[in-house]
Amino acid sequence: MAAPVAINSKDVEAFLASCAASGEAAYGAAKTVLKRLQDTASRAAARRLLGAIRRRFADGQEDECSRTFHFCIRDVVLDPHLQGSHQRKKLMMMELPCIFISEERYFTFYEGLNRLPVFRDKTVAELECGNGWISIALAEKWSPLKVYGLDINERAIKIAWINLYLNALDDDGLPIYDGEGKTLLDRVEFHESDLLAYCRDNKIELDHIVGCIPQILNPNPEAMSNIITEKSSDMFLYSLNNYYDLQNFSEDQFGLGLIARAVEEGIDIIKPMDIMIFNMGGRPGQGVSERLFLRRGLRINKLCQTKIMQAANTDISALVEIEKICPHRFEFFMNLHGDQPVSARTALAYTKSGGRVSLAFSVYSCQLRQPNQVKKLFEIVKNGLHEVSSYLDLSFNDDSVAGEKIPFLVYLASLLKDNKPIPCEPPAGCLNFRNLVVKFMNSYHHIPLTPDNVVVFSSLDVAIEHSLRLFSPALAIVDEHLTRHLPKQWLTSSAIEGRADCSHAEDLVTVIEAPCQPDLLIELVRKLKPQVVVAGIAHFEVITDAAFVNLLSATKDVGSRLFLDISEHRELSSLPSSNGVLKHLSGNTLPSHATLLCGLVKNQVYSGMEVAFAISEAAVCKALSQTIELLEGHTSVISQYYYGCLFHELLAFQIGDHHPQQERQPGEVKPQMMIGLSNSAMSTLKEAEFSFPDSKDSSVIHMDLDRSFLTVPSAVNASIFESFVRQNITGSETDVRSSIEKLVGDNYGFPGDDCPDIAEFSYRKEIMYGSSCIALFNKLVLCCMQEQGTFLFPLGTNGHYVRAAKFMNAKTLTIPTNVDSGFKIEPMALDAALDDAYENKNVTRAWVYISGPTINPSGFLYSDGEIKDLLCVCAQRAARVVIDTSFSGLEFETNGWSRWNLSNLCYDICLCPPLSYFMLGELSLELTTAGLEFGFLISSKPSNVELSFRNLSQPHSTLKYTFRKLLGLKNEWDGPFPTLIMEQKEKLKSRANKLTKTLESCGWDVAGGHGGISMLAKPTAYIGRTFKMEGFEGEIDGCDIREAILRSTGLCISSSKWTGIPDYCRFSFALESSEFDRAMDCIVQFRELVLGEERGLL
Repeated sequence: MAAPVAINSKDVEAFLASCAASGEAAYGAAKTVLKRLQDTASRAAARRLLGAIRRRFADGQEDECSRTFHFCIRDVVLDPHLQGSHQRKKLMMMELPCIFISEERYFTFYEGLNRLPVFRDKTVAELECGNGWISIALAEKWSPLKVYGLDINERAIKIAWINLYLNALDDDGLPIYDGEGKTLLDRVEFHESDLLAYCRDNKIELDHIVGCIPQILNPNPEAMSNIITEKSSDMFLYSLNNYYDLQNFSEDQFGLGLIARAVEEGIDIIKPMDIMIFNMGGRPGQGVSERLFLRRGLRINKLCQTKIMQAANTDISALVEIEKICPHRFEFFMNLHGDQPVSARTALAYTKSGGRVSLAFSVYSCQLRQPNQVKKLFEIVKNGLHEVSSYLDLSFNDDSVAGEKIPFLVYLASLLKDNKPIPCEPPAGCLNFRNLVVKFMNSYHHIPLTPDNVVVFSSLDVAIEHSLRLFSPALAIVDEHLTRHLPKQWLTSSAIEGRADCSHAEDLVTVIEAPCQPDLLIELVRKLKPQVVVAGIAHFEVITDAAFVNLLSATKDVGSRLFLDISEHRELSSLPSSNGVLKHLSGNTLPSHATLLCGLVKNQVYSGMEVAFAISEAAVCKALSQTIELLEGHTSVISQYYYGCLFHELLAFQIGDHHPQQERQPGEVKPQMMIGLSNSAMSTLKEAEFSFPDSKDSSVIHMDLDRSFLTVPSAVNASIFESFVRQNITGSETDVRSSIEKLVGDNYGFPGDDCPDIAEFSYRKEIMYGSSCIALFNKLVLCCMQEQGTFLFPLGTNGHYVRAAKFMNAKTLTIPTNVDSGFKIEPMALDAALDDAYENKNVTRAWVYISGPTINPSGFLYSDGEIKDLLCVCAQRAARVVIDTSFSGLEFETNGWSRWNLSNLCYDICLCPPLSYFMLGELSLELTTAGLEFGFLISSKPSNVELSFRNLSQPHSTLKYTFRKLLGLKNEWDGPFPTLIMEQKEKLKSRANKLTKTLESCGWDVAGGHGGISMLAKPTAYIGRTFKMEGFEGEIDGCDIREAILRSTGLCISSSKWTGIPDYCRFSFALESSEFDRAMDCIVQFRELVLGEERGLL
């Protein structure tokens, strides 16, 4: 081999002299050489100069060069098994004191990289590349398409470029070509970059990301900013090995924040199916180290592990302090051969006594599970839900669990990221969820349906009870295992009569438990001739359709309605087993007397999260959805989102069926033999005004709903998402009792608690939760009915509450109110109403409903004195009181109003029995969750009053976690959340003022309120006017004005039919800003259409 071209020794001496002064001078000289290397004209000469310097200090003199001239060029010897394609045994590398050198951990990391032969023809990034030797070695061995060496230290990048030229050119300055005709200069680049910023900014998509990233030895240094500059000292820059700014990750507490950030940046940039490889020092412990990857949705493989000695001058006292305040223990080993880890405290004591400690050093490869979904999830979290990133937990032992949870989290995050309220959905169920059920039944079982054939319930038990209430059969046969949550009086009634002789006037229900054996059930049906049958089919009977056909035939012959539970046979699987019921329905129409029920509760992720759906003819589904609106409000949308994601994933597996749909046989039954709706249900559904009219136009503006559509604070959506993304939430974290008691105590007080005489004799308090406030209220209606009581509602009560009581055939009376008093109950009027009820209406027990402090729907406020006067009247009359606070907490006009303090309520206990009260509450309005409901009931009742709370729809534990956290934020008076609530109150005040002005200018008399989300107004200028419009023609009154406005403008309000006050309508104004402005335009537009030229007189 020819000797290298000689270079003038004066050039070598001149270079060394320029370096001798300091490390700063050596770095300046290196930069000068790099400029010459980058210039093709001077490149060869510059490379020859570096070669001559290397030869000058060969044979072990590198350390002398470093001491004298503040740099050296030394060989990095590669393991014989790790040599490159040219059998190169070593690389030539320049080192400066400010740059990471080739320590033992870097060789371990390089060894781990080479155990995974995946780099050929790939695009690779090395993070924290230092002087670049690993990037160069990878390119030399594996011939990747490109390696990007990245480091935040500008000096490191310049030295890395010098090292690239040192190894890409020979000692004569000529290029060294590989077998593909490329040099290292074609395969490697170095760039100054904060982790992956260079690749992200230049939109470089990577196949692999590797990084031997330093750990922060002191996990809690003072935050640094703009500290890494080219002029920083050598020692300071090198010290960054153990000292980095906090990264705002939960792993910061273990010194792993920088690695955590690198992983998340890598997830964003790396191609979906490719691999990241990182080092992991063992100080935090193997479990903590591996969890960093696992909780971010990565599968990991430990490529290699070794032990390296801790530097003798390393201070680990900060880790000892951490161990004092938390249960975590760091992991060290005594010497290199110790197998049992010791804590930082033990390690510190050992080293102070002259011992040496080591730490484990591992190399992990990481690959995304469900890569596209995980990448999308991290993108959403980064851009809209970053507060939750520390709680994100995508670690799973079972891939099937990951397959359920991750797509749901992506969907949920996409809904929450923009801080919009949960979309408005009909009581029949989310349209998207019903469409997915329809598509699933069609794709997997060839059963053609429409969304109108599907209605969604909170659970199977609720679906059965509501169905029975809707029809109120005198006799029902119910499968034994489906009766467990039905009302006790239905199961203990002795009025077992044949259907032909029974009276249906009082809508009494008697339930007979049926055997599970199909032949015995059918015999019972033919003998007893029940009006309703609720049954399931055993597993061995569902293989064919014989049992189903026989049951259809038997119920048809006796005129019974059949509700068939197929929950046990409904598999959420891409390969469902044979099902005789569904096979039959693929070729035959479901008869009009039959309804299928299906409960979904079996999931692998969120225990207890349940939803159910019914499939029937459209008319039955409409009646069931109206029943849901009256008795439940709405089914939890979160549950529907979750199971909707499962259906969506299953539909993605299904290949379209190209076979024509087989002709289906029509189902027939004699409708005159079947039971119709109960008397109370029929009259109530006919008279009630439901929030979703027949119009399916999505452009309808809803001012007829008891919910807010205002912007949701980011803290709320972050809390919601956190509850679903976390794992292993403890029971104490979902216990909201103390938080709700504090809320009620602070806002209202508990009646009589501060009065010793009353407190001594008061009843024990109980607290219950419900998925909605109206669901809890309807359970109170049942309590009232059980003790033969009568509900007294003030004129102008929330229309759904009054209609719900009538639907269940409860006895009701009205307490007169008037506009002059803001539709508040006056003590004299209440006393007179109770006197009349007891004397003339055969009332044995009165239940008085009071909405306050904010009255729904008028928005007026009861003062502290006013509510105490009413409670004293109730105590004197031994009436039970339902105090509904569910629309309170958003009082925005409070001048002269005295807040409630019921704890000092006092009355003559000698003359009155203890006050029996029930306090209803709803957290969604006050906590600004906009559509996510959580109801509670605090009761103080006699022990002989049994609460009929079987079958109550409960909020899931995730929602309990959410609301507990939000209540905690609300109580932080110096935090941002109370400020956000005040901002919403100001927004509502502004809306109320604007709505009042708009209505008054358009001929309405406004009964303006001072809180809440709605107000009342009378269409004085419109009453008696004749109006004709497509879909409406007639004389306008307080009831049909709703239809007139809806048909002509697309605005939906609540009419006087809903409010119960002659001619007064309800307007809910907590709308999204653009919707509210559209609503104001609609009010003006209706004035133009009806009043025309007369508008100037208003």
